[in-house]
Formats: sequence, structure tokens, C-alpha cells
Amino acid sequence: MSESYHPIKVELYRNLFASVDQGMGTVLRRTAFSPNIKERRDYSCALFDGQGEVVAMGDHMPVHLGSMPLSVRAVIEAYPLYPGDIVILNDPFSGGTHLPDITMVAPVYEPSDVSRPVAFVACRAHHSDVGGLTPGSMPLSRSIFQEGIRMPPLKLYERGKLNQDLLRFILYNVRTPIEREGDLAAQVGSLKVGEKRVLGLVERNGRPEVETYMNALQSYGERVTKQLISEIPDGSYRAEDVLDDDGTEEESSKARTIDIRVCIEVRGDQMRIDFEGSHQQVPGCVNAVKAITLSAVYYVLRCLLSDESPTSAGLLRPVRVVTPARSVVDAVYPAATAGGNVETSQRIVDVLLKALQPALPEKIPAASSGTMNNLTLGGTDPTTGQAFSYYETTGGGMGASPQSNGDSGIHTHMSNTMNTPIEALESSLPVRVREYRLRRRSGGQGKFRGGDGIVRSLEMLTECQVTVLSDRRRCPPYGLASGTPGKMGSNFVIIKGRRKKLPGKFSVSLAPGEIVRIETPGGGGWGRR
Repeated sequence: MSESYHPIKVELYRNLFASVDQGMGTVLRRTAFSPNIKERRDYSCALFDGQGEVVAMGDHMPVHLGSMPLSVRAVIEAYPLYPGDIVILNDPFSGGTHLPDITMVAPVYEPSDVSRPVAFVACRAHHSDVGGLTPGSMPLSRSIFQEGIRMPPLKLYERGKLNQDLLRFILYNVRTPIEREGDLAAQVGSLKVGEKRVLGLVERNGRPEVETYMNALQSYGERVTKQLISEIPDGSYRAEDVLDDDGTEEESSKARTIDIRVCIEVRGDQMRIDFEGSHQQVPGCVNAVKAITLSAVYYVLRCLLSDESPTSAGLLRPVRVVTPARSVVDAVYPAATAGGNVETSQRIVDVLLKALQPALPEKIPAASSGTMNNLTLGGTDPTTGQAFSYYETTGGGMGASPQSNGDSGIHTHMSNTMNTPIEALESSLPVRVREYRLRRRSGGQGKFRGGDGIVRSLEMLTECQVTVLSDRRRCPPYGLASGTPGKMGSNFVIIKGRRKKLPGKFSVSLAPGEIVRIETPGGGGWGRR
């Protein structure tokens, strides 16, 4: 620890900065309109220093958090920012991830010094509809133009004044404007709370001390990452895995798998992660922009560190990430990206962990379910006559570790959401939950068992367009150390009592009384029985 930093104060500030994020998240959750944010908690909040470098992140969505720094950077590069400004964006090619994830960023200025910001606060929330081909804005798309309204960094508030024309434009391009306006307002409220808490720290402790410990936490993060890397034997570690398909083939048997490959080179306390050899950009929607790949790398490193390690910009400083342009791990405009954020991010994590297993055999688990099992549906509510749109992900089995069985029925890796309670879902939408249970014996076998997946069946009470983006329907989650793979997932529709199997990615119109059934994958097993 540098002599200029007091070690106890470093820990105190780590918790103080984290409390800013947690307070922002609480406000966002409690004031949001949609079940996806209010119940499932599909949002994230983070604090950045005055240069836009990460200081602290809430314990929210990993896929959001590791990619949010690029959003803040895009905002800083787009505009001169003043007190009261709030910038909104969702463009994957301008700092975003996929279109449903709307990010807001606000500078924090001391009232007595508006020459430069003390910090930036940011929040990101997955909105249940932003336009596009199908309700829920997670379509089987072939370009970004089919996925919804696309926003580069734009000032939603300028010097404290709401840009009514911009808000009106956004709401005109979505199916559920009342819900969207409520969720956007919740994000704005979240930023206001973050700003207030940061200024409270500055008022109590002084700007010089606050900035000193922002830098201290970033340096601390760099040191702990270097320590972790130095414990890995020097060498090159390679792995590959696949996505089932990109959703563009009518029959899954015709679809081509999509390779994701990585080579991790370790030299001393430095690491180089190269995704050369990964599949080129595909026509379908599973392309991930580089922000998503960086997010997966950030997540894996964070998992390997202790719980006390700060989640700051320093974690990635000893790591160089190389991605081939125009690939599924570094897509470029106008690629379809709706599924890259949710599905490809999971497979990138699987590949990174698999590559590191020979180097860290006592730390690396078998593959978890490896998919977020995304379901969107929408139509017109027969009671109100209003359009509705809904989005959810469904958990699966966690991979077994070298020390224990994997958990069952849980969101894993890049997803950290909860489920929508049956009561909340049925009271909000014309849908009935027919089945919701664990998928017994779907986890892989071994010395330690993989967790079991989930069975979830939803009956439509009105005509609905239903879209599912899922994976691990053709290629199962791998086991490790002679453990067996977890079972693959399956998707079905049930019409007039007859069950029809569908591929991992599909969109279908269902009539009242018809059912969509999702069976999610189990986690891989670890070790020989």
C-alpha cells in the first residue's frame, strides 16, 4: 500500500463508493414500472471518477457492468457536459450493448466548482420494448435496423431541463410508451440519488480526499489483478466452444455452429487474451460488440479474485484483450446484436474459464447452463385494449466446482437477475403460468453434480407473438475432470394438447390457450464418480 493511502480508509471508501451504487439501484428498482426492472432487477449502476474511469460497481448485472465504461467514454467524447446534464444512449456501436439496454450518464459537479466534474454516475436498464420487429425487441433479426430505436449519446436533460422532443420521439417508437416513460423516469431518479450521495461524500470529507481514494481503489484493483496473474504459471492456454446457431436457419438440423476461440498468454503479472479464430460476424442476432467481450473478461477476472477486491478500472490494466474485427466477439455496424449481449456473452465466459482450467484446476467450475433462455411476448390486452410487451430470462443449472455441487434453477455468470414472481406476472399480463419447477436430473454427473435446469410453461390468454432466443439446445454444457455434460435445453409449443419441439431460436404467434414451454439446460458435472 502506498504511503499516501491509509489502508483502513481504502476499505472504508470501497464500501462508501459501493453504497452509492447500491442506493442508486434501490431507487431504480422501487420506482420502475416494468416487472423486468422492478421484479427481475435487470439493471445496473456504477460510479466513475472525473475522467470516466470505474471506481465502483453495484452487485447487479455482470454483462452490464463490465461494458458500461465504454458508454461513459462515448458520452464524454460526444459532448461538453454541464451541471444538470443527463445523456441517454443504447447504440451498440456507440458505447452500448444491445438496443433494449438503455444507459444514462450524468456528470457530478461541486456547486462551487463547475470547471470539471468530481465524478460520473451511470445506470443501465433493460427495457421490455424499444420497437423493432417483434414485441420485446429481441427479434430473430438480420440487422440492427430490425431491432428497435437506436440512440447514440443524446442529451435527455441539458442543464437540468428535460428535452421534451427527444422523450416524445422515443415514446413514439415503442409499443408501451407509458411503461417506458416510467422506467426512464426511474433511471433519472437513480442518477439524482447517486449525484446527491457523491456530493455528500465531498462535503463531509473534501474533494481532494475523495479523489485520492478513487485513485487508490483503482491502483489497488490493478495490484490484486497482477497478483492473481502472477500466480498463474507462464504459458499459453487455449480453448474453444460453440454457439448452436445464429437463428437464421428454419431447421436447427441445418444450422451451423459458431466457433468462439481464445488463447490466454500469461507472462509474469501480465495477461494477453486473444480471440483470434473466432467465427466471423454472422447474419443473425448473436453478434457481440467488443464492449460485451470486455465485460466477459472483466467478469471472469472478478470471479477469480477475492470478494474484498475492488471492482474498479484497475482490474483490467494488466490485461490486453485482442478481438478480430467483424467477428462475433467484435461486431461492427450494421450487425444484428440483440442476442450477442445475452447469449454470446455466456459462451465467451465458458471459453475463458475452460482455457484457464489447466492453470487453476482448483478454482474453475464446469460449464453452467450457458444461456439466458430469453423469452419475449406481446400483443394487445383484451381488458384494457392497450399493447403490452414482456421480457424475461429463465435460469438453469450451475456447473459443479472442484469443491461442491452446482446450484439448481439459478441465473449464472453474465446474468444476475431474479425471476418474475408468478403473482406479479399474472397480475400484469394476460398470461397464465402453467408450470414452473426444477428439471430433475438435468445436471451432469461426477464427484460433484451439476445443478438442474428449470421447466417453465406459459399459457397465452390472448393472441401473442412469442420469441425465444436460447442456446445449448444442440451442444451441451461441458463437464470437467471427467464429469459428464449437463443436459441440453429444449423448447416446445403445446397447441390443442399436442407438443411440438422448436429450435433454440424461434418466433411464433400463439392463440389463447396455447402454451410455450422452456426446459433449460443443467450444469456440467465435475470429477469422476
